[in-house]
Amino acid sequence: MSKRGRILVAMSGGVDSSVAAVMLHEQGYEVIGLTMKTWDYATSGSNSKETGCCSLDSINDARTLAVNYGFPHYILDIRNEFGDFVIDNFVDEYLAGRTPNPCVLCNTHIKWEALLKRANKLDCEFIATGHYANIRLQDNGRYVISKGKDENKDQSYVLWGVSQENLSRTQFPLGSFAKSEIRQMALDMGQEELAKKSESYEICFVPDNDYRSFLKHKVEGLEERVAGGNFVNSQGMVIGQHKGYPFYTIGQRKGLGVAFGEPMFVTQILPESNTVVLGRADELERKEAMVRNLNLVKYEHINEPLDNVVTKIRYKDAGMLSSIVQEKDNMRVVFDHNVSAIAPGQSAVFYEGNDLLGGGFLC
Repeated sequence: MSKRGRILVAMSGGVDSSVAAVMLHEQGYEVIGLTMKTWDYATSGSNSKETGCCSLDSINDARTLAVNYGFPHYILDIRNEFGDFVIDNFVDEYLAGRTPNPCVLCNTHIKWEALLKRANKLDCEFIATGHYANIRLQDNGRYVISKGKDENKDQSYVLWGVSQENLSRTQFPLGSFAKSEIRQMALDMGQEELAKKSESYEICFVPDNDYRSFLKHKVEGLEERVAGGNFVNSQGMVIGQHKGYPFYTIGQRKGLGVAFGEPMFVTQILPESNTVVLGRADELERKEAMVRNLNLVKYEHINEPLDNVVTKIRYKDAGMLSSIVQEKDNMRVVFDHNVSAIAPGQSAVFYEGNDLLGGGFLC
């Protein structure tokens, strides 16, 4: 056992997690690499070539790096757990007229739990991932996630659901680095091919980014069952027909299949009647939102209104100043200015400066 202790590093085969593993290895930790197989592309109905963190090439890249640096590497098959929870939820959310956030669910309920379970078996005190975020223990005894140095790569948004217990054993080695610095480190390691690896922003189990085809593949007869529903305007007047409510998302403008003479957007989805409500851009705007399934990170409770909080309602959203107050298991958010396209099912994440206050799912 090294003086720094034993640490289990999640390795996807990409540049970020690979550099994180080598960085910890060179800092004196006894590193054990672990690659998780979360999805089988052969059953997805995708026409795309298998790519990303679950591909055979990525698993082999992670293993090769570990062998070259002399630390062990394991493959963990969590396809059953992943499919039963993340994919089933993904399908159920669209069928409920919401827009799911599978990466948050995977981090919260699958990856961290799987990592820590295996870490316990391997006598690892800590786990580490290649996320661009920071973590610290503050005076009130709570572990706080804060934004990574690289604003363009910051991934704190998808980490709001990780529990305090799990954060207490987590390290983010890349939090104080920019992406360009990590690529340069890979080059300095002699890993030119790794340094040039492209990034994927797709959902891992929808490799061609076509969630509609994925739903049709997963739910037998879905297309026939939901075809022919009505587009209505905000007054309830029928203005056209659509292909089925699960195939539309709040804020969608393109791909409606009907010309209206002016830009129209999806403003509401009513699954009970297979109805999709359309409106002008201003009809997408809201001043308030309710957030469910809260997980608070920086504070245990927020029972008094907290002002000057930046709330992000999408991963790449810049965020909007707001006031928040906890109402039992929900959070009420009042934005300083109207925000557009609040999509039920997506994450709302709260920040105090660079610190992650917590988050939840939009109602």
